[in-house]
Amino acid sequence: MRHDLYKSRLQYEGLPPPDYSGAVLIVAPPSESKRPALPSGPPVDLASLSFPELTPLRLEILEALEITSAAPDAFRRLQVRPGMAAEVARNTAVRELPVRPVLDVYSGPLHEGLDAATLSPAARARADNRLVVASSLWGALRPVDRIPPYRLHVCSHLYGIDRLEPMWRTVLPAVFTGAAGKRGIVVDLRSPGYQAIGMPTGLGDRTVTLRVEQRTAAGRIGDVVAKRMRGQAARLLLEADADPDDPVELAAMLGERWPVALESPSRPGATHRLTLFPAD
Repeated sequence: MRHDLYKSRLQYEGLPPPDYSGAVLIVAPPSESKRPALPSGPPVDLASLSFPELTPLRLEILEALEITSAAPDAFRRLQVRPGMAAEVARNTAVRELPVRPVLDVYSGPLHEGLDAATLSPAARARADNRLVVASSLWGALRPVDRIPPYRLHVCSHLYGIDRLEPMWRTVLPAVFTGAAGKRGIVVDLRSPGYQAIGMPTGLGDRTVTLRVEQRTAAGRIGDVVAKRMRGQAARLLLEADADPDDPVELAAMLGERWPVALESPSRPGATHRLTLFPAD
């Protein structure tokens, strides 16, 4: 199995490497596909969600989503097809819908790869403490939070708000930095679209962006396979007995499952990039 591991720029320059040791923080995206609301149950309790400093912005976006979803141009603003009319209509009453735990709501390929329902008890406990889901509606969530299903693309244009990324970037970088703590690496599973709502402030040297190479000798793999691999990588980290202390150890750990390539930051403030290659 191939391991293309590159030392950090600091190591090349003969400087001591930074101390990454500590718990890993995994930042995951949501998924556009979600399981339907339960037949009955309590609605979302904004006051109970993690990261309470996000409550005012969550409320503002919720209200804008409800108004937009009831408007004649809802499909265009939410960037959905008319075939999703039922999901758009559901948005108009999103605060009244019964809730599920966060990882039970999202059902896309990455979350299929994570397969949170079958994590061991120890891995599930680690997920509760070390996994944060970035969301266009909620900002940041822990697995213990409970939310309803919704339809809100990160590039939607809501009435009274327009684009969501600039709003979230005013608060989410600090939230992610606080969740990461003073030590430990950050593994970011998000696509560039969701990274645009905020990256951890000042943690480029300890942040690893995980991507999957989609061009292979046998042909191109699809987005579904790539997303599922990222979810499987998160699962592997949560099920592991020990946390990697630095990006090189992270690459070696994931390299036991897939061929990998680790690139050091190209400029100050940039992140490490770890690429997984589909196994032959």
